[in-house]
Amino acid sequence: MQRIGGKGLSLARRLYTSRMFGLVLGLLCVGAAVIPLNPPGWLLVLMLFNAFAWPHLAYQLACRSQSPYHAEYRNLLVDSFMGGFWVAAMQFNPLPTATALSMMAMNNVAIGGVRFLLIGGVAQALGMGLGLLVFFPAFIPRTSALQMYACMPLLTLYPLALGWICFRQTHALGRSKRELLALSRTDSLTGLLNHGAWKDALDIEFQRCQRQRRGGAIALIDIDHFKSINDTYGHVAGDRVLRQLSKIFKQNLRATDVAGRYGGDEFCVILPDVPLAHAVKAMDALRDRFAGLGYEQNPELKVSLSIGLAAFNPMHDDATQWLNDADLALYAAKTTGRNRVICHADGLVQRVAMGEA
Repeated sequence: MQRIGGKGLSLARRLYTSRMFGLVLGLLCVGAAVIPLNPPGWLLVLMLFNAFAWPHLAYQLACRSQSPYHAEYRNLLVDSFMGGFWVAAMQFNPLPTATALSMMAMNNVAIGGVRFLLIGGVAQALGMGLGLLVFFPAFIPRTSALQMYACMPLLTLYPLALGWICFRQTHALGRSKRELLALSRTDSLTGLLNHGAWKDALDIEFQRCQRQRRGGAIALIDIDHFKSINDTYGHVAGDRVLRQLSKIFKQNLRATDVAGRYGGDEFCVILPDVPLAHAVKAMDALRDRFAGLGYEQNPELKVSLSIGLAAFNPMHDDATQWLNDADLALYAAKTTGRNRVICHADGLVQRVAMGEA
């Protein structure tokens, strides 16, 4: 109900402005067609009420309803019914009638598509039927010059206003979709790419390396004994360690490098256009910086990294094989003492840099 209520209030706020604007412009169109017919006083009062009081009443009815969304749809049906009634009151004067019906049709389509266009059409027909009972069948075949000019504001300004409202909604929707897409590709704890998004980036980088015949490297990074950190210091401390590592990435990697959280305590980095030897130096420097971090909440906590590196191999068929090379190197780093960088090159796992075990 909260979701429906919020959506309904948002709809009511949007329609409040457009209804006020449209009905004031409509008053010019309808008034120019009805006043020359010498209408009764009650009809003039109803015309003024519809133009100046109904928008505020409709908004209050929607806001005070338990279901503002459905209340606003009822208000829109009242708009359509009254539109049909005014068509009959104008005795089907051609241009004012076409203007009123087309503006209402445009509004109903913008709000609810074809379905609401049809429902609104039924409400308009009922309004015309009531108008015919009140005013008796009548038809004015000509539109005067004054009536034509009175229709011009509604024909020009209202579509412009409705188009602007639709543009703002589309722009806001596009922004929301982009934000949701970013959230769906981002790890909520670290702010890095999540597993799936990073693998997509790896596929793109693999194809680029193949296409441009250029090299690069990838790194798989594991926080040593991370389970023991959680068991000893708690998961809050473990989360702090994960965030610190993501901060190290953001501070020390190049803008072109792509870091992600592969899962749990395992991270991954794409290093485009970097020779393996340079990648080793960069990762070893990162490992050293991370090992030197202190934690005020847990001064005795010391953390290290095991890193597996793999260079792009043009003989591989897909990015999975490249990732497997890095995984083999990471496994070697973890099984030979941890806190070190191991690289996979030319089909061999080689230790090229080591910290203190």
